[in-house]
Amino acid sequence: MTAQTDTPGSVTAVYKVSGMSCGHCEGSVSGEISEIAGVSSVKAVASTGEVTVVSAEPLDEEAVRAAVDEAGFELVGKA
Repeated sequence: MTAQTDTPGSVTAVYKVSGMSCGHCEGSVSGEISEIAGVSSVKAVASTGEVTVVSAEPLDEEAVRAAVDEAGFELVGKA
């Protein structure tokens, strides 16, 4: 799946993350990803394992992987 542009100047990407099971997990993942430069919004959903990220420009997947790893979970890839 390629990144979608929702509004001028923003890119939305959806990632799959394994291991999230509750709201605390969602908060941990969202908090770490939101620290990446250019990220304006993060929504993690434990029940689907999907994390939707809105950023100013496409993100380096390795930066997202590092943030998810820091939160204690595993980035599977783009959804």
